[in-house]
Amino acid sequence: MSKSVRDMIKENKSNRSLLQFSEKVAPLIFLLCAIISVLTTVGIVFTLLVETITFFNRVPFMEFITSTEWYPFSDEDSSYGIMSLVSGTLLITVIAMAVSIPIGLASAIYLSEYASAKTRKIIKPILEVLAGVPTIVYGFFALTFVTPLLKNFIPELPIFNALSPGIVVGIMIIPMIASLSEDAMSSVPNSMREGAYAMGSTRFEVALKVVLPAALSGIIASFVLGISRAIGETMIVAVAAGSTPKLTLDVTESIQTMTAYIVQISLGDAGYGSTIYYSIYAVGMTLFVFTLLMNLLAQYISRRFREEY
Repeated sequence: MSKSVRDMIKENKSNRSLLQFSEKVAPLIFLLCAIISVLTTVGIVFTLLVETITFFNRVPFMEFITSTEWYPFSDEDSSYGIMSLVSGTLLITVIAMAVSIPIGLASAIYLSEYASAKTRKIIKPILEVLAGVPTIVYGFFALTFVTPLLKNFIPELPIFNALSPGIVVGIMIIPMIASLSEDAMSSVPNSMREGAYAMGSTRFEVALKVVLPAALSGIIASFVLGISRAIGETMIVAVAAGSTPKLTLDVTESIQTMTAYIVQISLGDAGYGSTIYYSIYAVGMTLFVFTLLMNLLAQYISRRFREEY
């Protein structure tokens, strides 16, 4: 039975009232979500600052940033020199990016410029599955497979070293760099490709000289996210890199990163209120400052490249 004109008018008014209500409520919900995000960030930073200040009331700041020895468990002569943990973190990051950037960028170029739609639909989900593997699994993969494999080439390689977890962290970051870089390259207008082809360029030349520069800001953003992920990685380095804070560039030695130290102390080795306990927050603040400065630098570089191209 068809609706009467009066029923249709009533239904139209009801839908209009519901739409007007949703238009009023939706901005409030979005504002609430934004406020919660901001307050969460402020709370984290405030907690870090308060606990870090407590740490520096006990340990001189200059000793913390200049000393190269990190021996917090020594009863008589403890030392809190963050440089040994920073060097371990940066060593893992450099190895990881040396693995992930070439492979991730090459994968992105293939997916964007060479792969067919069918091939892309197969490869991208596989990369996403690789990104979803728990990091603890990667850690034991580095310890039980990659390290014994490397010992075939480096017989004196110890079971705990920087090379093996660095390589595995790089493998873990490949899907992130490949996916984000491919999205940036796919967003380049096809008219730029067609213009280059019309001038006689090959597909390889178009990929390297046209698409890659045009998508450079997005590619740099993927690199920065990868670096941040490598710096903040915890379980892989905690399992496979060892727990020896050492200022070294030797990738075959056992090292300790800032995140691995936080894990070590969080397991209950230090009592609440002790200097070792507050050192967790000082190390966490150092990680926060590293990531913040790196993101600011990345935004500046991305803006420069975006203006150029």
